[in-house]
Amino acid sequence: MDQNTKLLGTGVAGALLSMLCCFTQVLVIMLSAVGLTASVAKLDYVLIPIFVASIALVVFALVRGRRNCPARTTQPN
Repeated sequence: MDQNTKLLGTGVAGALLSMLCCFTQVLVIMLSAVGLTASVAKLDYVLIPIFVASIALVVFALVRGRRNCPARTTQPN
């Protein structure tokens, strides 16, 4: 497995996890079950930057993969 695939997988996993916690109320339900509902008000300050950083990681991996693609290099005839 090359490094671009690892970066792409990490970025997608981070984006999905933060989106799951932010847009659906899974994390809120889990925190209320444990008794930590006071921290729910501050979740947007953490989850939205994680989501943005994960999407940036995905874009970085895709751009890096396209630059290293052997089909895009010019070869002398």
